[in-house]
Amino acid sequence: MKELINNLKGDKGIWSFVMLLALISFMPVFSASTNLVYVIGKGSTIGYLVKHLVHVFIGFGLIYFVHKVPYHYYKGLSQILLPIVGLLLIYTFFQGTVIDGANASRWIKVPFIGVTFQTSALAFIILMIYVARYLAKVHDKEITFKSSFFELWVPVFAILALILPANFSTAALIFSMVCMLVFVGRYPLRYLGMIIGMGVSMLVLFVLFAKAFPDAMPNRVDTWMNRIERFTSDEPNEDDYQIEKAKIAIASGKIYGLGPGKSVQKNFLPQSSSDFIFAIIVEEYGLAGGLTVLFLYLMLFFRFLVQAHKAKTLFGKLLIVGLGFPIIFQALINMGVAVELLPVTGQTLPLISSGGSSIWMTCISIGIIISVTRKEEEIAQEMAEKEAREAALQRMIDEHILREQQREEAEAAGIEPAAFSIEDKSNPMQAVMGK
Repeated sequence: MKELINNLKGDKGIWSFVMLLALISFMPVFSASTNLVYVIGKGSTIGYLVKHLVHVFIGFGLIYFVHKVPYHYYKGLSQILLPIVGLLLIYTFFQGTVIDGANASRWIKVPFIGVTFQTSALAFIILMIYVARYLAKVHDKEITFKSSFFELWVPVFAILALILPANFSTAALIFSMVCMLVFVGRYPLRYLGMIIGMGVSMLVLFVLFAKAFPDAMPNRVDTWMNRIERFTSDEPNEDDYQIEKAKIAIASGKIYGLGPGKSVQKNFLPQSSSDFIFAIIVEEYGLAGGLTVLFLYLMLFFRFLVQAHKAKTLFGKLLIVGLGFPIIFQALINMGVAVELLPVTGQTLPLISSGGSSIWMTCISIGIIISVTRKEEEIAQEMAEKEAREAALQRMIDEHILREQQREEAEAAGIEPAAFSIEDKSNPMQAVMGK
């Protein structure tokens, strides 16, 4: 175990908070799985717990593997993988799988394994790395709108256009995170304003096209519009039922909660193990449990800020911001939905909600971030060793000078100097280099 811990390089704070969030996830997922077992009639609670354990175990395996890869390798990988991800999104659009009662194809099934995979989550990671690579490349160079539009924004809009019909909330989150990243990367604000305006205009055109030709694509626009209307209206609806059950669960938890596994609303709340798992956490562990989860996400966010500040390269800084901040924002969105601050979006609680691809993609992002901190840790260690060698060399030089002065003083006084051996550090440079 000690050897394994020693092999975990990078920021120990990020490792710690990620592990704590993963550990916290097991009891709520196990408890909420009774909804699937006894209400829907699928599987067993132990089966869902083991499944979640396997997902988390694979996720940490991905973190370990990814954090061992030098992060600058991801520059080239993003250029190679971006077209591949585009093809996967096209395949998902036409041949994707519908699961969990969704009315859009967001998943593909991996051949021979039978595991479903949400391609938009992978596209998110690759796209953020691609944007970080571009911003690092043009740093301190004059940027023109034409060159940046074709090299940066055309790939971004192409990926968003493939995600938008099936998953508006994810497309909106990706676009907002890309805009945040280019802002941090000091992309000209006048160009960014033009891009945001173009993005809004393209969204309006898409909505109008979908309204005019409802059979041309999955019927998602009505779903978005209905959710917004339901959120702003007082009439009872399906989303109100979910939010009502979530609010009852939160209110029932009070300060210390009903206790592990004693949630009542998990039997009535749809998606209690994924989209609304925060409500189950508060019901079973109370306000104290909910604030603990929020505190861990905020501390993880703080570690991201610290490591982004410490990163020596702009690419490293942008990777931490582009991959780390969306994890925190997604968590806040999930919590905001549970307390009715935001309309229902379908975003899971990172590292806690059940689900394979969501956990794995979050873990890949964490692994890349830790890879950046690992490199900075190695640089700091090399600098410390260099400073220690220089200090040792300086001490030997000072000792050598002092001995020479003593020898000269002894000879001047006519005193026979003590014999000096060959190993008296007469050549301090050679002694240090020999070490």
